[in-house]
Amino acid sequence: MTKSMRLEKGLLKIGEVASEAKVPVSMIKYYTELGLLKAKEFTESGYRLYEKGETLEVMGMIMVAKSRQPSLSEIRDSFEGMG
Repeated sequence: MTKSMRLEKGLLKIGEVASEAKVPVSMIKYYTELGLLKAKEFTESGYRLYEKGETLEVMGMIMVAKSRQPSLSEIRDSFEGMG
């Protein structure tokens, strides 16, 4: 899949998500490992592809929740009921 095809589908690589969210790539990886973020697809090379709108919305929710200072596991638990 070419970059233009990915972008047309609204899919971003992890570095692009980090750039859009203004956070380090390591944070995106960590939140993915915790199950807070989910890759929508994978490239043939194994790169994670995230749906732009959904992922940035979840990142915003995480940042708001973190500002209230719960643990990440508490944030993850609150997301489990969302779908």
